[in-house]
Amino acid sequence: MAQEFSGLQKAAILLISLGSERSANVIKHLAEQEIEQLTLEMANMKSISEENSSKILNEFLQMCIANSYISQGGVDFAREVLEKALGEQRAFDIISRLSTSLKMRPFDLLRRSDPKQLSSIIQTEHPQTVALIMTHLPAEKSATLLMGFPVEAQADITKRIAVMGRTSPEVLKEIEKVIEGKITNIAPADYTSSGGIQSVVDMLNRADQSTLKGIMDILEGEDPDLAEQIKNQMFVFEDIVLLDDRSTQLVLREVDSKDLSIALKGSDDEVTTKIMSNMSARASQMLKEDMQFMGPIRLREVEEAQQRIIKIIRKLEGVGAIVIARGGSDEIIF
Repeated sequence: MAQEFSGLQKAAILLISLGSERSANVIKHLAEQEIEQLTLEMANMKSISEENSSKILNEFLQMCIANSYISQGGVDFAREVLEKALGEQRAFDIISRLSTSLKMRPFDLLRRSDPKQLSSIIQTEHPQTVALIMTHLPAEKSATLLMGFPVEAQADITKRIAVMGRTSPEVLKEIEKVIEGKITNIAPADYTSSGGIQSVVDMLNRADQSTLKGIMDILEGEDPDLAEQIKNQMFVFEDIVLLDDRSTQLVLREVDSKDLSIALKGSDDEVTTKIMSNMSARASQMLKEDMQFMGPIRLREVEEAQQRIIKIIRKLEGVGAIVIARGGSDEIIF
C-alpha cells in the first residue's frame, strides 16, 4: 500500500528514482541548505517500494504537465485541460499544489509576449526597471531584448542585474502598473529572488558575439571585479565538451597531466570521453591508470585543478587560439 510522504520526502524519493547522474544535475541548481536537507533525507531512506516510487514519479510528471499548460494558456486553460484528462478532483489537487509557486511568478504575460512587441514596450523604461523585468523572463528572451539596446545601455542593464537582490512586492506592483498600460493581465507578485551573477551568465550565454564583447569591454573598465565574476561562471569545467577537437587538443598541450587526472575525478562521463578521444591511445591509457590508482581526492583539490585548467582555456581563448561555442545558435562567441 502506498503511504503518504512530506514534500521533502517526495523530493528525496524523486532524486533516488532518477538515478545518480540525473540527480546530480538537479542538485547542483539547489541552495546549500536544500542540498543538505535532501542529502540527509535520502541517507535516512532504507528502501523504497516500487509502488511508492511510481506514485511520486507520476505526481511529478503531472505537475510538470500542469506547469506546461499554465505557461501556454494560464491557470484556467490548465484546469480545463486537466479536468478533461484526469477528472475534476485530480485537476483541483494538482492546481492547488501549484498555487504557491504560481504566486511567485510575476510578469506571466510578458513571458508569453512576442519579443519584438515587448522590446518596443520597455525601450523607454528606466534601466533598473528593464533589468528587473529581464530577471523574470527566460534567459533566451532576456538576451533577445538586451540585443535591442545600445551597447552602453546593455552594459548598464547587465550590471544592474548582476548586483540585484530580493525585490519587494510593492516595487514589483508599481512596475506592473506601469506596464499594465501597455500589456494587460499581468499576474500579481510576491517576494522573489531576482538577478545575480547566474542570471547574467544565463542571459549572456545566449547573446551574440558582438553584444557579449561590447558588454564585457565596458564592464571590465567600470567594474573589473564584477566582470571577472561573470567570466568565471561563463565557462565551467563541464563546458569543455563545447570545444571542438582542435581546441581541445591545444588545451591538453598546456595542461599539467596531474591536474588533468585530478580534475576528471569530479567530472561526468561526457567530459572524460571528450578528453580521452582527443589523446593518443597511450596517453589515454596512462591517464586512466593515474585516475585509477589515485584514490580518494578532496573536492577542494578537484575544484582547484579544474580552475587551473579553466584559466588555461580562458588564456587561449583570449589570444584567439581557441573558440567556445555557446548558446542556442551556431554563433561562436567571446
